[in-house]
Amino acid sequence: MLRLAPALLARLARARPWVPVRRREAAASGEEEQFVFLEYEPEPGEAAAAAATAAAAAAARREREPGKKRRERRSVVGTPDPSVPPSGVSCSGCGAELHCRDGAAPGFVPAEKYRTLSEGPAGVAGLRGAVCQRCWLLAHYGRALRLRLPPEQHREVVSAALRRPPRHGRGPLLLYLLDVLELPDPVLPQLPALLGPDVPAGGLLVVGNKVDLLPADSPGHLGRLRQRVAAACAEAGLHGPPVVDVRLVSAKTGFGMEGLISRLQRSWKCAGDVYLLGATNSGKSTLFNALLRSDYCKSRATDAVNRATVSPWPGTTLNLLKFPIINPTCDRIFRRQERLKEEATKTEDELSSEEKKYLKHLKKQGYLVGRVGRTFQQLKSSSVIDFDPDMLSYSIDEDPRDSPRKPEEREEFTHNEVKDARWCFDTPGIIKENCVDEEVKLVLPTSAIVPRTFILKPGMVLFLAALGRVDYLQGEKPAWFTVVASNLLPVHISTLSNADAFYEERAGQELLKVPMGGEERMKEFPPLVPQDITLKGIGPTEAVADIKLSSAGWVAVTAHEKEKLLLRAYTPKDTTLVLREPPLLPYISTIRGARIAGTAAYRTRKPPSLVENLKTRERR
Repeated sequence: MLRLAPALLARLARARPWVPVRRREAAASGEEEQFVFLEYEPEPGEAAAAAATAAAAAAARREREPGKKRRERRSVVGTPDPSVPPSGVSCSGCGAELHCRDGAAPGFVPAEKYRTLSEGPAGVAGLRGAVCQRCWLLAHYGRALRLRLPPEQHREVVSAALRRPPRHGRGPLLLYLLDVLELPDPVLPQLPALLGPDVPAGGLLVVGNKVDLLPADSPGHLGRLRQRVAAACAEAGLHGPPVVDVRLVSAKTGFGMEGLISRLQRSWKCAGDVYLLGATNSGKSTLFNALLRSDYCKSRATDAVNRATVSPWPGTTLNLLKFPIINPTCDRIFRRQERLKEEATKTEDELSSEEKKYLKHLKKQGYLVGRVGRTFQQLKSSSVIDFDPDMLSYSIDEDPRDSPRKPEEREEFTHNEVKDARWCFDTPGIIKENCVDEEVKLVLPTSAIVPRTFILKPGMVLFLAALGRVDYLQGEKPAWFTVVASNLLPVHISTLSNADAFYEERAGQELLKVPMGGEERMKEFPPLVPQDITLKGIGPTEAVADIKLSSAGWVAVTAHEKEKLLLRAYTPKDTTLVLREPPLLPYISTIRGARIAGTAAYRTRKPPSLVENLKTRERR
């Protein structure tokens, strides 16, 4: 062994350098990223000097550059190469064409990664299944790149797709998805313009999504929500024969999904294509992924079609993603109904440990939970491990040989499978104006909303982060204000005399959380604009109206019967403040605990979750 040591050290010296690894401390602190090669660790003094030099250079650069330029400098990661032509292959996450020409354009892949994938034995086909840099950052780091893609381009893609000539002699079914938290939907009035006389649509099915985030304030609250969605469609000019149905689902937890699939297979069958439409952040990509792994999609297509990138940032889907719809024959519908009947007889105790664990996770996410199963599964052959012992042996004077990796075989559709196929398309979401991009992960609720109720007297002020404010100006008695918004948004109570100073001092700081970034961010953030509101109370248990503070959420106001209130609500400039009458959840103020002594707040109470297609256990 001692004689082998010099030879072994010599071989290690000839070996290829290790791949650089980023230090975790630098990533966590947000400093300039430093890379360390594992085969060479600098001396302590040398490392400290290098770190001090890098920190000083970064600090000087940050001092010279204003905040907006720093964000633009960090907006592109990777090297573009304008000389390389586009690939003609679509990103499997957003549908944009993959390229390495422009780092600010959709579908960008760093030139180094692009060459690695496209210059292999498969050529440009090696890019199939790959995702662009934007989808990668959204999925793995929750970070959004600033892309040059105006809202008009989104509308052009959707409009061009809807005006395609009818396939199979019938126009497509339009599946419009709206966020029930955003009622009245800001994009819904634009739908009649998209559905002009030159659009050969076969029908419109409206789906209200994210019902799992709202607690049940009274029995029958889902029926009331469905009526509100239907009323919003009628106000937007969508009524009569074009509207096939109105459904309520949660694409995230699966609630209502099996019913939606059954409705599509019974009425629409396989008559034509289906297009998913809706505003950004309405959950279209989540619904697309849920349908892709359900009985609505051909069983073999799950392995041949990649999932859409799901992220809270606006405009996640930039082009058209699609999967083939299964033909609901009589035999398939019968087998599916038998599966649903069998699953409805099970209790939670009869589920497997993995199903119980997943169900527990969903219950934490929403109040309404459903189980989306598959009746038609493709049997996969067991994988065979190709083991070559000769590749592990080498002489002491030779460098180790890398085992050639076989390219991963990707499922492809045959001509017979796609020639007469009907497809389900996921279109790009129409971007809502005045969306707060940088703080959207905090503003948009992603789990069950826990209502927070406060009792205020005249002269008191309620702040919802730094995004909204409600002043109680005049009234004879105290009133109840219930905040329905993301649980991550803080609520603070102040007085009229201190409110302005409180906002000036705390906006942009950690106490109010949103917006973030201190004085620099507040210079760009629009000022709050007031609007006076007069309300008349109905009773101490029923709200009279919702004050919807743009996309941040809303405040339900409950007052004594015939009590007149004068309020002043604030939202950022150029955003929309909506007075929703009647309120979406009129009895929301009753979901509360005891009042906290010495404060205006009540203890919060979270109602239990309900699983849709499981048999409830009988209580003894």
